[in-house]
Amino acid sequence: MGQAIFLRILPASPHQSHTALAKAFDHWIALGLTPLAIWILLSGLDDLFVAVVVLARRRGSFLWPADPDLEAAPERRIAILVPLWREHAVIGRMIEHNLSVLRYSRYDIFLGAYPNDELTQRAVSEAAARSPRVHPAICGRDGPTSKGDCLNWIYYHLEAYEAHNGVRFDVIVTHDAEDLMHPDSLRLINWFSRDFEMVQIPVLPLATPASEFTHGLYCDEFAEYQSKDIPARQILGSFLPSNGVGTGFARAALDRLAADQGGRICDPACLTEDYDAGYRLHRRGARQIFLPLRRDGAGPIATREYFPRRLRAAVRQRSRWVAGIALQGWQRHGWRAPLRDLYWLWRDRKGLAGNLLAPLANGIFLYAAMRWWSSGGAWHPEGPAWLPQLCALTLALSAVQIAWRTAASARIYGWRMGLLAPARSLWGNLVNGLATLAALRQFAAAAARGRGIAWNKTDHAYPLRAGAAAGRPRLGELLVRSHSLAPERLDEALRTRPASLRLGEYLVYRREVSEEQVYRALGAQSGIAVGLPPARDWNPRAVRALPLEAARRWRVVPYRIALGQIHLLTPEVPSEEMARDLARLCTLELRFRLVRPGEFEQVAQALEPMLRAS
Repeated sequence: MGQAIFLRILPASPHQSHTALAKAFDHWIALGLTPLAIWILLSGLDDLFVAVVVLARRRGSFLWPADPDLEAAPERRIAILVPLWREHAVIGRMIEHNLSVLRYSRYDIFLGAYPNDELTQRAVSEAAARSPRVHPAICGRDGPTSKGDCLNWIYYHLEAYEAHNGVRFDVIVTHDAEDLMHPDSLRLINWFSRDFEMVQIPVLPLATPASEFTHGLYCDEFAEYQSKDIPARQILGSFLPSNGVGTGFARAALDRLAADQGGRICDPACLTEDYDAGYRLHRRGARQIFLPLRRDGAGPIATREYFPRRLRAAVRQRSRWVAGIALQGWQRHGWRAPLRDLYWLWRDRKGLAGNLLAPLANGIFLYAAMRWWSSGGAWHPEGPAWLPQLCALTLALSAVQIAWRTAASARIYGWRMGLLAPARSLWGNLVNGLATLAALRQFAAAAARGRGIAWNKTDHAYPLRAGAAAGRPRLGELLVRSHSLAPERLDEALRTRPASLRLGEYLVYRREVSEEQVYRALGAQSGIAVGLPPARDWNPRAVRALPLEAARRWRVVPYRIALGQIHLLTPEVPSEEMARDLARLCTLELRFRLVRPGEFEQVAQALEPMLRAS
């Protein structure tokens, strides 16, 4: 009997059931396809309009200063503000790198850290001890609060520094802990800040393998956004959102913003304080400028950094962008704005709908393609007679958009990277859809609790070796810059150096420079501390933290374990391969310190018995 009942609920024919189900699904697809196609058409025309605005601009119209003019321009005093939360792993290298490359003299760096972030406080103190340009700025409350709140506390410390030292900074520049600053960034900000209250240096992700779709998506989007949207905003006279890094603000302009908010330059409740600052400055009549993408001998003139390389981290970061720009921006500024600004508010907020509809559109497209293929080209969904033409038009607009993104990405990262932009755009639709759902959930939960949205901070990474593309000077340049070596002696050494010897080794062999001078230059180049540590930092038992074989292979000696970090002496600038291999053998965070070969051999010999015991 049970078998009979089971047979009754089965369809008469599996084929008939499949056909009926397909027809029902086709019906619902047709119902949803029309409004979806209309939305894609409107959004596509919007994107096309922005592209036409940029293409219509006369090329070569931007007036770049000549290098002698940059060199001769009076230097205004610049303060660089860097908000930090759990950035102990990267901030030391960031400071060392940027101190070694910047072609500017009148600047100071203020590092904001929280009282309950001991590791970052220690890294900040170490950086301040190494350079008089670096100043700790400890926030007045435990973190994390928000990036804007941290910037406010740094600004208070900056004002106190000014009062104590009788100076005043003319320009304020914001940066993050993972930024590789271009050598000319401060010189350019100094030049253009004479006429503009906000100067934005381009921001570009560092290159990663093309197989890394999540980070590659950032490469595509930033290349496209800064070659199309930002220039179009500038051409049409609308507001320029700050990128949060590489942005130079005139001090007087920030003081006006602070006067509007009880002495605070940023609203601590705002998740995207950079976007908000750019909008508020524009509404107050401040002049803004974005420097177009341009190359020099070191690559693109831009701030370079790594962005999230995993899906979860990317969704977390993008959900903050969506919540801050679209949701909080809507809540804080509404839609009452001049027409030229209203249009860009629409573009900044249309992702609330577009990010959710894009994955749906991709799914419908794939379904339709499979149905059309399986039917031998005979499948046509129900709908208005003009629907096929509308779908063809939206497909053409999408192709134009993808072509622009591909060309923009290829221009910066090469054609091998650019050709994968279409595939990454499909991945991006999924990432942005998930981020928008997360932002809506966070915003609704915060509204229900009557509280602000928490700072969903991104974890940062910093390259062990920042290559020439990021503007890092060569060893010889650093030796000349520090007056350790005459330029003509460097030229001769480069001509006569045997291929078997590295430049530093050859210069020491020729007695042009001392070994200590070479190692100090290597430390500045790599962002790593140099010299034997003080006696109080030695802990002989730390040598057992690594296997003897690994210590010998990579020529490292552990000498201290503290606050979740293992400190290692090495006579070689650490490579990425070394860091990866040692990280697999030790769960602690790696901190390297360069010592001269003779010093290393003495330490290794003294600790050899304990190394064997490990």
